[in-house]
Amino acid sequence: MTDDSFQGFHLTALDARRYDFGNALRGYDRARVDQFREQVAEELERLTRQNQDLETKARNFHEQLKAFRDREKALNEALVSAQQLRGEIREQAEREAQLIVREAQQEAERQLAAVREEMRRAQDDLQQILRTRRTFLSQLRHQLERQLSELNAAENEALPEFPTPRTLSAMNTGLGEPQVARDIREMPPRPMAPTPSWLDAVVEEES
Repeated sequence: MTDDSFQGFHLTALDARRYDFGNALRGYDRARVDQFREQVAEELERLTRQNQDLETKARNFHEQLKAFRDREKALNEALVSAQQLRGEIREQAEREAQLIVREAQQEAERQLAAVREEMRRAQDDLQQILRTRRTFLSQLRHQLERQLSELNAAENEALPEFPTPRTLSAMNTGLGEPQVARDIREMPPRPMAPTPSWLDAVVEEES
């Protein structure tokens, strides 16, 4: 039997059981041939089942391999998409960061300008307050100098001559109150020297 005949030869367990060897003079023991044929048939069945199992596993492996390849392809595509997305996110984040920095700088410049304007107004208000204070102190100085001049003039007035008891007795004629007594009673009280106050300190500070 050649190799080509073996390649086209397909033997099943049923073929082994039904195969008829024929009868011949002084041939093999039929019982042993039948036993061997049964063993061959069982072995063929086992090999057939094993072959079917192997084919099933092979198909499963091919399907799993295909699924793995599809999954790998999907993962590669997802990886490429993730890399692209990461690049886009990075670019977007950089643009947003630059925009935030620019807006922060502009806001800082606006706040700084507002603070400078507020400082300028505060300085103007302070200058106005100082000018008002200087004017008030000048007016207060003139008023105090005028009052001081009046006080000095009052202190330098001549004292009136007071009558003696004898003169009062001689002038008391019973016709009314003597002129000198009336003059004394009607004479205004002598002004008292002013008590030192905070105004003196203000005047000394301006001097």
